[in-house]
Amino acid sequence: MNEVKETIPKLEGYNCFACGTANPIGLNLHFYLLGEYLCSDITLGKNYEGWENMAHGGIVSTLLDEVMSWAVIYFKRIFFVTRSMKIKYIKPVPLYTELTAKARMIEEKKGRLCQVGGLIQDQDKNTLARGDAIFARLSDKELYLVPEKLKKDMENLFKRF
Repeated sequence: MNEVKETIPKLEGYNCFACGTANPIGLNLHFYLLGEYLCSDITLGKNYEGWENMAHGGIVSTLLDEVMSWAVIYFKRIFFVTRSMKIKYIKPVPLYTELTAKARMIEEKKGRLCQVGGLIQDQDKNTLARGDAIFARLSDKELYLVPEKLKKDMENLFKRF
């Protein structure tokens, strides 16, 4: 079965380190849907190094947090925060190699929580790191934390999916 990559729109002009288009040192991740997974491809360079020729563990966790967050954005269309995240580093994540970060919804939890699973694979589909996260939907009372412009831009983005 040959699945087709469906590009997912994102916001322009924001400074998010992982997905923002306005951050000159950010990752500027782009996303696509592939089957049940929300994905992003990236090749990391020297600026993201930990040990020589290996990605820094914090960058690996950032990739997983962001792709899992975008899974929530795409599949749930809600405002949320990361409540908890576990990472298992399986193999070193190499620099200068195309990587794919993938995430999928696992389950709805009680109340306003949902669980998402993610992984990072190399071009041979070897899993290098795995993540599991719980995300909490912001309540109506907590939505004041989201700036009005961002809230409107995100609501418009939700409609484009």
